[in-house]
Amino acid sequence: MTPTVPAAAFLTPDEFLAKYGDCSGVELVRGRVVWSGEVPATGDSAVPKFRHGVTCVKASRLIGDFVAAHDLGWVASHDTFVRTTASVRGADVLFVSYAKVPKGKAPEELTVPPDLVVEVKSPTDKNAELFEKIGEYLAVGVTAVLVLDPRLAAATVYRNDELPQVMHNGDELAIPDVLPGFAVPVKAFFE
Repeated sequence: MTPTVPAAAFLTPDEFLAKYGDCSGVELVRGRVVWSGEVPATGDSAVPKFRHGVTCVKASRLIGDFVAAHDLGWVASHDTFVRTTASVRGADVLFVSYAKVPKGKAPEELTVPPDLVVEVKSPTDKNAELFEKIGEYLAVGVTAVLVLDPRLAAATVYRNDELPQVMHNGDELAIPDVLPGFAVPVKAFFE
């Protein structure tokens, strides 16, 4: 489903979710609807490529298998909507604990900030836009944002009021404040 939207339309998060809540590949950024298929000024496609998708699946599996084995909460992927102050972002992968969203049937919409958001950097992602998205996630209460960069085989963890923690291929990724006991080699996301 890919409805059209006038270029000048500005929406609130509630209006956006009512109109585009069943769509994927779309975000609300400061009131403006942005489709992942939009062509940036560089002329490159903004649609994620194969390596991006593979990295998202690996993140989903590595985190999801750990979460399931330890009965910790929910893992979602495929541009799952996360509300920020003025935007609705599509997380590549997210984790939300059972303490925030209890076991049972998954709710239709996530109404609380997840504990962890994973973003996979695409070649067309501009750092300024990626940092803006990270800032929005952290501002609404996401505990940690993990950015995976397939081109550099690097992982960076962002938290409020801390310097980013950068890890490379030979390092081990652990996020003890979000997933106690979870530790995997960074290279596992990119092999």
